[in-house]
Amino acid sequence: MDINKINFPATAIADLYRNTLVGNTENTNTIPEIKIPAAPAQSPGQWKWLGENKKHILVLVSYDNAVHLPDKELQLLTAMLEACKLGLGDVAIVNRNNHPDQDYKEYLDEFKSRVTLLFGIEPVTFGLPMNFPFFQIQAFAGCSFLYCPSLDDLEKDKVLKSKLWVSLRRLFNI
Repeated sequence: MDINKINFPATAIADLYRNTLVGNTENTNTIPEIKIPAAPAQSPGQWKWLGENKKHILVLVSYDNAVHLPDKELQLLTAMLEACKLGLGDVAIVNRNNHPDQDYKEYLDEFKSRVTLLFGIEPVTFGLPMNFPFFQIQAFAGCSFLYCPSLDDLEKDKVLKSKLWVSLRRLFNI
């Protein structure tokens, strides 16, 4: 007899799997309750980001409709990083909408940022005590900040892209 072709009588199977195949005989009119494990509670201090932050470069974006950023904008950002000889492993991409109450100090403490790129997030809104124009590299609190238009705006305008490229070359010594 082949071990893969053993025939068991139905009563033997019912006895083996009494608690799973055969319903509870005490109350047969109820549907068994399925318990779904609760998702772990997220503490307010938990950070959501994309990347590995190996070079302590923080990239801040602001999108309501995405966990991090939409695919199209991620492709643009990835291309920019590659042009700077960087990759997703070198940066931490954080959607500011996931952490709206944190200011620059908390971000710098968490990510140990040496460089912070603000895409569409004004420096003052980010909690910095100063405002500066697009594409100006601003040193403050041991970090170099670069304020840029949103990735959506950059994608549509080649002049803005070229201005960003000039600033990125200066910032990363390319």
